Amino acid sequence: MTALPDGLDEAIAQAKEATTAALADGWTRIQVELVIPELKIMPVAEKFLPAVEDRGASLRVYFPDPGAAALARRDWGEKPYAIRGINDIKADIQPEETLFLFIEPSSIEVADVEKLCNQAGDRPVVFLNPRLEDVATIGIGYAARQLRERFLNTFDSCYYICALEGALIFRNYPSPWQVWQETESGYEHLADFDHRPTSDELDQLFAPDPNELDQANATSAPDSPSRKRGFFGELQNFLRALSQ
Repeated sequence: MTALPDGLDEAIAQAKEATTAALADGWTRIQVELVIPELKIMPVAEKFLPAVEDRGASLRVYFPDPGAAALARRDWGEKPYAIRGINDIKADIQPEETLFLFIEPSSIEVADVEKLCNQAGDRPVVFLNPRLEDVATIGIGYAARQLRERFLNTFDSCYYICALEGALIFRNYPSPWQVWQETESGYEHLADFDHRPTSDELDQLFAPDPNELDQANATSAPDSPSRKRGFFGELQNFLRALSQ
């Protein structure tokens, strides 16, 4: 069982190791998701790069726009590989390139990202903190379902950390998906899954014992916050602390 990271640097280190392991095991569609409030992606991306830089000139790095790509080229110094915006004139994938890193691609660029991934074929593609499933952009109808089935669902998370109400979801490949909960002494491992747990599974996992719920209601003040709300707040604080 993998322990939770105690800071952002450790989370990035874990993500790099998980990515290396997934690539070694033949994964070709990989996601790394650090769902941390107010996370600045540029320094995260710079620290993550060593996970894939062994490809040398055959690596291609993509940013959502040419401005972000130009900023990376300026700040990161000379690199042997191309750093481009998704919509750059020179964005097309080249035959000699063997691995492609997309940094924080969003739903606005999803059509272009899909086109580039189709060009990549069976060569590995890594998404770092993708934001491709914004319902406001891609919708919830038939076209959106087709997009998910045809493209978005072909990617698997080798590293994932995210707070939801009542749960901290964590995955560090090759370990399974994990659910953690808060205790008085810190965060405690609660359960493993061989897939990302669904909302129904989380509801069942965190369903309160009826006897404990009755006792809590009897001893709580009418205006006291629920334990679930307090737990969620603590999880958010934990993730914010990672980004400090």
